[in-house]
Amino acid sequence: MQEYLGKTVDVIVDRPLGSPHPEYGIIYPVNYGYIPGTISGDGKKIDAYILGEYKPVKEFRGRVIAAIERKNDNESKLVVAKTPNSYFEE
Repeated sequence: MQEYLGKTVDVIVDRPLGSPHPEYGIIYPVNYGYIPGTISGDGKKIDAYILGEYKPVKEFRGRVIAAIERKNDNESKLVVAKTPNSYFEE
């Protein structure tokens, strides 16, 4: 997942900000989706949380600013932010 850090990616949002989780009843506080054309450790597309977008969206383009690697799961997730807020020096 480290190879994605600093890269610009497109995210397809399948769980927009404010929508309920399909199983647990929590409300998504950020837009959440996946990066098309990728494969994660669970064999599905790589998931991504979107920061800096404060309305529900269907698609998003931004820069990967972090990778979340969970010890109890083989699926890592990326954190994507708007490019001007990318936290990286150009």
